[in-house]
Amino acid sequence: MELNPNPAGQEQNVPEMNNVKLKGIQHKYPETVLFFPSQGQTCHAFCSFCFRWPQFSRVSDYKFAMSDPNLLAQYLLQNPQVTDVLFTGGDPMTMNTSLLSSYINVLLEPELRSVHTIRIGTKALSYWPYRFTSDTDSDELIKLFERIVKSGKNLSIQAHFTHPAVRKAIKKIRSTGAQIRTQSPLLKHINDHPKIWAEMWRKQVDLGCIPYYMFVARDTGSKRYFELPLAKCWNIFRSAYRRVSGVCRTVKGPSMSCDPGKIQVLGVQQVKSEKVYVLRFLQGRDANWVDIPFFAKYDPSATWFDQLEPAFGEEIFFFEAG
Repeated sequence: MELNPNPAGQEQNVPEMNNVKLKGIQHKYPETVLFFPSQGQTCHAFCSFCFRWPQFSRVSDYKFAMSDPNLLAQYLLQNPQVTDVLFTGGDPMTMNTSLLSSYINVLLEPELRSVHTIRIGTKALSYWPYRFTSDTDSDELIKLFERIVKSGKNLSIQAHFTHPAVRKAIKKIRSTGAQIRTQSPLLKHINDHPKIWAEMWRKQVDLGCIPYYMFVARDTGSKRYFELPLAKCWNIFRSAYRRVSGVCRTVKGPSMSCDPGKIQVLGVQQVKSEKVYVLRFLQGRDANWVDIPFFAKYDPSATWFDQLEPAFGEEIFFFEAG
């Protein structure tokens, strides 16, 4: 329990419907709902930096899971502002195609036309690319992807790559019309060098993928082994960013998925004789916070947003007021 089983206040993201908490859904940002299919709450890998480790443990009080896709559909009908549904876990690609289809089919019904994008978060491309090429139901899976795209929905595979590497599986997925967006935490001892990130982004674009996020390792699990100071994270990001062309610069980072939202470190600057971090919200619990720059005191040892204080003598950050 010392490993922080619930970083960034995830319990706050669990919505209610008809006075019942929907423990398999998270709804933090207005336009995006996360869904945790019960049978997908395991993974191809058990990364010691994972912030979802309770999903794989027997600590049931902290686990998010739901087995009824109709509850998801009902919730979406009551919340037509939701445009994106992200299947997460765990790893939804550990499910067979028949099970995955049972969850996705409800989203393809005409009454849920408000849902434009279906996202699937997975490490399968890194750890089991055969899921898309030669498993017993790989052909059915590719047909499911084709059916999603033909229905008019945008299908986005949120692929988790931590090092340059998988071609045949990517080609199969891309042939369906699905996107692959790539993301990873920045990890000491693993990928804490700008050359690695620049090489990953270039290879991903060569393969038709879209570089999406560089994350700061969350404040959970074995964070101390993998964590880096925020200033170093920013320096690695900007050094990698300037090594690649504009087609690779779709990536956003370094980003912290913390309690108030996704906060990006834009840089370190000297303002009015004070050294500060320049930050902004990429996503916020309140959509009005998005893209507003703000400042925190420079702390060379800080590795997470909770360790930062407002700059310029302010007592609180702007989003904490009222």
